[in-house]
Amino acid sequence: MSAVAYELLSTTAVISTVFQFLSGAMICRKYIQKKSTGDSSGVPFICGILSCSFWLRYGVLTEEQSIVLVNIIGSTLFLIYTLIYYIFTVNKRAFVRQFAFVLAVLIAVLVYTNRLEDQRDEMIRITGIFCCIVTVCFFAAPLATLLHVIRAKNSESLPLPLIATSFLVSLQWLIYGILISDSFIQIPNFLGCLLSMLQLSLFVVYPPRSYSGQGYKLVEQAVPF
Repeated sequence: MSAVAYELLSTTAVISTVFQFLSGAMICRKYIQKKSTGDSSGVPFICGILSCSFWLRYGVLTEEQSIVLVNIIGSTLFLIYTLIYYIFTVNKRAFVRQFAFVLAVLIAVLVYTNRLEDQRDEMIRITGIFCCIVTVCFFAAPLATLLHVIRAKNSESLPLPLIATSFLVSLQWLIYGILISDSFIQIPNFLGCLLSMLQLSLFVVYPPRSYSGQGYKLVEQAVPF
């Protein structure tokens, strides 16, 4: 692939991912309008900070500017979303506990990997493993919804626009990972492509009875890099 094509891929991947991150802005807008978070969970926002922070660290260690850029933006956005959620949630104490736990995990990993400063390859490997684990956990989150769709034989609850976007973003980063021969980028995004394709196939097998279900309204799901 030529240098121009490579730059085009990395640029479009960054732009697509940022637009995906911005889906949280629609959710926060609803919180502000209603002055309440209702029954929704703030965990996706907190985990978004964790995921983007890990990938930002990985991008810095591997000197991949595209990874660094997209996750600086992602970390900032998810921090803003988290603050908005905190302002409007009734159960602030539980939310703070969740945030503290994720922050503790992030700090623990950073402290541990910093001790490997003299072993840069190992430092990158350990950070990459944690990035993969967090990202795969995010991709596994919709599995419960998939089971519900299969039982109900109706894909109405699945957010088609978000799933299609997730497939596109995962595919772009998968190709990017292949081009730079980075398995830590390839593996989670390959799984993301598979999961997105599985969800898209359900629209064919179990067509939605209408397009007014929850999946076509407010999508309360944050998608990581």
